[in-house]
Amino acid sequence: MSSTKKTSYRALSGAEAAAEAMRQINPEVVAVYPITPQTPIIETFARFVANGKVDTSLINAESEHSAMSAVVGASAAGVRAMTATSSQGLAYMAEVCYIASGLRLPIVMAVVNRALSAPLNIHGDQSDAMMLRDSGWIQLFSENAQEVYDNTLIALRLAENKKVLAPAMVMQDGFTTSHAVQNVLTLSDEKVKKFIGEYKPLYPLLDIRHPVTYGALDLFDYYFEHKRQQVEAMENALKVLKLIDREFFSVSGREYSFVEEYRLKDADIAIALMGATAGTAKTVVDKLRNKRIKAGLLKIRLFRPFPAEIIKRALSRVKKLAILDKAIAPGARAAIANEIRAIFAGEKNAPKIQDYIYGLGGRDIGPDDIGKVYKDLAKAKRIGELKKVRYIGLRARSSH
Repeated sequence: MSSTKKTSYRALSGAEAAAEAMRQINPEVVAVYPITPQTPIIETFARFVANGKVDTSLINAESEHSAMSAVVGASAAGVRAMTATSSQGLAYMAEVCYIASGLRLPIVMAVVNRALSAPLNIHGDQSDAMMLRDSGWIQLFSENAQEVYDNTLIALRLAENKKVLAPAMVMQDGFTTSHAVQNVLTLSDEKVKKFIGEYKPLYPLLDIRHPVTYGALDLFDYYFEHKRQQVEAMENALKVLKLIDREFFSVSGREYSFVEEYRLKDADIAIALMGATAGTAKTVVDKLRNKRIKAGLLKIRLFRPFPAEIIKRALSRVKKLAILDKAIAPGARAAIANEIRAIFAGEKNAPKIQDYIYGLGGRDIGPDDIGKVYKDLAKAKRIGELKKVRYIGLRARSSH
């Protein structure tokens, strides 16, 4: 087994950062199936297996559905099990994802966010994650490779906590994060091992002295209660994650919360979003601040469970807010907009809110685009001007 003794900076892509965290976790089972742009995660981890750097049993499944089924079986048996996927792969896993959460299995899955077909597109947006936002999985979003690495370790602790016992997805934006190389400050193997601790399953199938049943028929007599218990698990996750983040800070020196409030305390105008675009938005905020424009940013890290009260407090002083969704919901408001608007429903002093859709299929969004969003917010004087959904970078409709 290899050992990284010292905390050190390393040049890693987001995909490699996820694989490195997996190496240090050293799960007993990883089931894999390749899909762009997630493939570098399993390629990197497969090399760790081939070179004897982990003790993992690597299962080359025939599909994503089979990969998730394999980790469900492994987790139910009583071992740490992980996988990774993107886009249509996550869609193919959907049936088994609900089984994983319903059985309260603490599986951790790396998800490289990518657009859903059709039309076929291999580039990054967050449609795949939004598809399973209500599946009972914890969802952590990462801005960069450093957060991918850290969130993977934190997600494992959160999922395995006895008061939670819920599977977790760790998100990163396809190509923007997964294939971009950045400096990542990794922890030593010893520190990681101490942080994650030894896994002690609560009800392992292979404990023959205490036999249990998984996947039993659960009709109207108990199904309702079991689904309500998943709600309680998510409520517990909010409390537990706060403690784990605090512990991770003591180990790494890196501080995390459910959301990041960037220059938000005295902001009049602000943007709320998730993922890699936050990095670009921060640059724009800094430039606007240099012009004495009170701009701010709310970056949502934890989307499920949704930290409604935290977000409400963070945005309570903002006068005008733009919500940027990197996924579309035909016939309804997009996911982040829907959640934040619900928080402020009926509130007299709520910020005036404008919804935006951006980045579908990997459509680029740059500082000028985000700057225009802030400019639009600053110019709008009446709530009627902040009503219809707007689209960033969308071509004008042709007359033909």
